[in-house]
Amino acid sequence: MTLVTNTTSLLGLFLLLIGLEHVIAFPAGHHGAKGVCGYESCPKGKPGMLNVHLIAHTHDDVGWLKTVDQYYFGSQTDIQNAGVQYILDSVVQSLLHDPNKKFIYVETAFFWKWWMRQHDSVRHQVKTLISNGQLEFVGGGWSMNDEAVTNYMSTIDQMTWGFRKLNDTFGECGRPKVGWQIDPFGHSRDMASTFALMGFDGLFFARLDYTDKSHRLDTKSAEMVWKGSPNLGKKSWLFTGVLYNHYMPPPGFCFDLLCDDEPIMDDKHSPDYNVDDKVNQFIAYAVNQSNHYATDNIVMTMGEDFQYQDANMWFSNLDKLIRYVNERQETEGSKVNVFYSTPSCYLKSLNEANITWPDKSDDFFPYASDPHSYWTGYFSSRPTIKYFERLGNNFLQVCKQLYVMGEIGPEDQVDLDTLREAMGVMQHHDAITGTERQKVAQDYARILYKGFEECGAVTSAAIQKLMNHPIMKKHQDTSTEEDSTSSEEIGMKTADVPTVNFTSCLLLNISQCDVSEGSEPFMVTVYNPLSKMLNHTVRIPVSGSAYVVKDPSGAEIGAQVVPIPKEILNIPGRVSSAINELVFDAELLPAAGFKQYTVTQGNKINGYSETFEIHGNPKKQRAGRGEVITLGKGNFKVGIGAKSGLMEWIERGNLRVDVKQEMLYYEGMDGDNLIFANRASGAYIFRPNGTEAKPITSSTRGIIAKVHRGEVVDEIHQQFSDWTSQVVRVHKDKNYVEVNWVVGPIPISDGIGKEVIMRYTTNIQNGGVFFTDSNGREMLERKRRASFDDKTAIDEMEDSIVEPIAGNYYPVTSRIRIRGPMDGRPAVFSVLTDRAQGGSSIKDGQVELMVHRRLLHDDGFGVGEALNEKAYGTGLVARGRHIIMLGPMAADVPVSPVYAEERQVAQEMLLAPWLFFSKIPKSYGGSIYGYAREFVGLRSSLPPNLHVLTLEPWTGKSVLFRLEHFYEKDEDSELSKPVTLNLKELLAFIEPRFIRETTLGANQWLENSKRMTWSLESNNITENSAGIEESAEPNEGTLDFDPTQVVFGPMDIRTFIIGIP
Repeated sequence: MTLVTNTTSLLGLFLLLIGLEHVIAFPAGHHGAKGVCGYESCPKGKPGMLNVHLIAHTHDDVGWLKTVDQYYFGSQTDIQNAGVQYILDSVVQSLLHDPNKKFIYVETAFFWKWWMRQHDSVRHQVKTLISNGQLEFVGGGWSMNDEAVTNYMSTIDQMTWGFRKLNDTFGECGRPKVGWQIDPFGHSRDMASTFALMGFDGLFFARLDYTDKSHRLDTKSAEMVWKGSPNLGKKSWLFTGVLYNHYMPPPGFCFDLLCDDEPIMDDKHSPDYNVDDKVNQFIAYAVNQSNHYATDNIVMTMGEDFQYQDANMWFSNLDKLIRYVNERQETEGSKVNVFYSTPSCYLKSLNEANITWPDKSDDFFPYASDPHSYWTGYFSSRPTIKYFERLGNNFLQVCKQLYVMGEIGPEDQVDLDTLREAMGVMQHHDAITGTERQKVAQDYARILYKGFEECGAVTSAAIQKLMNHPIMKKHQDTSTEEDSTSSEEIGMKTADVPTVNFTSCLLLNISQCDVSEGSEPFMVTVYNPLSKMLNHTVRIPVSGSAYVVKDPSGAEIGAQVVPIPKEILNIPGRVSSAINELVFDAELLPAAGFKQYTVTQGNKINGYSETFEIHGNPKKQRAGRGEVITLGKGNFKVGIGAKSGLMEWIERGNLRVDVKQEMLYYEGMDGDNLIFANRASGAYIFRPNGTEAKPITSSTRGIIAKVHRGEVVDEIHQQFSDWTSQVVRVHKDKNYVEVNWVVGPIPISDGIGKEVIMRYTTNIQNGGVFFTDSNGREMLERKRRASFDDKTAIDEMEDSIVEPIAGNYYPVTSRIRIRGPMDGRPAVFSVLTDRAQGGSSIKDGQVELMVHRRLLHDDGFGVGEALNEKAYGTGLVARGRHIIMLGPMAADVPVSPVYAEERQVAQEMLLAPWLFFSKIPKSYGGSIYGYAREFVGLRSSLPPNLHVLTLEPWTGKSVLFRLEHFYEKDEDSELSKPVTLNLKELLAFIEPRFIRETTLGANQWLENSKRMTWSLESNNITENSAGIEESAEPNEGTLDFDPTQVVFGPMDIRTFIIGIP
């Protein structure tokens, strides 16, 4: 008997079930100690003078050369003298002694670790410092996230979690107003949009291409209004400033125990007296800096990595600097005025200047620090930790959803918080980027694995409750012909479901799972976290070759057994008896719900209908048409050369695109890094030795290929060499081809580091233009050899790019696309990735993606060790997946139906159905069909262009709920249209105490968000050049706004807190 539960919505069930005991803390929070914070606490500059804002700060990496704990506690000083706890201890004491001093802090992960260890008396003092504006939070996320390889969902989550801690503890005075992204290696347009939607007034950063920075300083355009989204318009615009001297103090003015600069010695009787020299030097530097900026206000960053462990060293010297520089106003008529400030106070002074500003509409990638140092290697560094992070996001969303649906109590929220915080750490710009040391990468993996374990307890308990909860009795199907048991009787059975563990198999990526390969029978619970019904192909490692799979109704469904390639069987560290994979289609998976399938051994072998080998001739890389093996039976087919064993073409309906697919590698440049020309390729830097990639094939045997066919999938297993292989798959009823690649251990016995790419060469003429995603959201146009803002100086900058491969690589977080004519017919070709990778279109018709790197030299940017990953005593093996999509394109406008399909498939890859495995207890008596086998979370479907981005327990008796329109303007004739949603219908069975809309970070009511306005220089913009209208529509987000008419435009994300009766 199949039990379909809950005829209302996901939120309806949650709001009926949840039993949190506390009253909601509104986003405004409490105010703590009385005082004046924020803009009201800012110092006043002097009119007619050059006002120098001194920003006392520390930059504290949440892991890099040392682990998170080692940085916090200050251990391993032989690696780096850095202890965050001492920084915060010391700064607080200095601030308490002088109300004029100010300090900013960024990384909530470290601050919270410190805060939880403080006595109440210290906490009270800190609240006072925050309430009077002396200690100010900027950024405020759990970490300072990277902007190239992070997905927008994880960025929003980690920022929101940091905000939550600050807001619950410090209220309005703890709410950051400015972004402070001073160390990420390039900056994405989507990040600017995200900060704007979080209510930030501005953003400051340090790293951008050296030619771009020089140009901006020369033209006084280093401060601008960044248009974060062409879809969202003015509400995504953000004032953005580039810092002058990276995020360091002026030369000669680093007064930290880690620095060698001379302190200010003001004893006039001392032979070392240096006040006059110091003041002269400082004033000269300030005047020179001001020549590159547009107002009479400039900012100087007084601090650097892990500084202020002895804050008094800094502050005592800054006090002297301020005193003696300002004395010159009286004694010599100086026009330089210096004072303690914060980024938000500096921003306020710029806003009050009331001038017009330049604008920007693309992003700041790629970042180069010199002609030979393009920071594009980290787009692909440490591919396995990039995949593990993406898997972590997938499971975090599953865990949060099941937490609220399964009536998990507040006492279990610590388990959820463990994964929330682990994922927050993983977004750090030296974590997911792969730019940390090897032992730190291993510690990141440990932290994330712990999060999986803790949230695994939540998900198992939640599914058990959903199978066992009395609510289930009210929402059941009637009996089938096979079982005439009444609903009431089955409801009683449901209430007595035996305890079952629902386990995640985190090693499915190497075809290993203890339950599926060592148990019989077993159950697979397939949970769909998406907001739409979905068909999903399930692959399970098994030891046998004959199985019976039954769906929730007890009916047998089609299944196929495919052998696991020997390259997978031989992955170092794999401990598994599985030699095959069981493949079946889980059809019509309910939105935000699950189906359960049972697997038992059978007598009939599944699949193997056609298996043969190809020993490709390496000298014949392409076969002629007609000499092909075709994979796929439906609308989508792939042609494999019968002699070469290589991909020849991909066909969709009557559209055929020639596709040559290769695995190649660039040789990594070695060097001593002493001069630019000797820059080595490393964790940060991609610098190939030459411009031609080398093929990866055996010179003697060519490609070895084996073809397997069945009712679920056709696939070919291809071995290129002893260390590279892949599987090309075409699934039944799927409009794409899957390429499952395996790379490693990358050989280095020849003394050469290698950077492995997958290259797809088509007959599409894309004219040097290609497209990549921005953090998984909007697509950006890229042009080969582009330079400067908005790509306006391509011709004159053509000769300046001396690294034509690395300088044309861009971050690919989810997909890369080319389009153009092909034999007179316009077509689109796209590749979707399962993790962040670097990619490009180096030649027309080509798409290439870097999948793995193993290098033998450090690139000289601080990590201090080569990117030479090892595991189990040998080089690291990485396994991953590409999805290839193609389709026609309209001849008159650059629109294709494949764009919408790309978004859907990318979403399915990001939030893939999650598999839970269970041994079937003996108490089930050989059958579990008397129990709940299917759970429907979202019975009333959302419009096809809307998606539940966030569903999670929040403070008190409330839930945090985000909805997203995930299509761009003009991307699809129907799905790109705005849509109006009735929230009351979505919340069906309850009348919540309130539904209130917040900013994206859920720390401020939307109607209270009044951002600064700015005027633009441009006269040809469509979005009101007079300034940015920041207020929401009338009454939007208030208690009396109309929840039956909530409008979502393209790319809109709207965030709500829902109070529960």
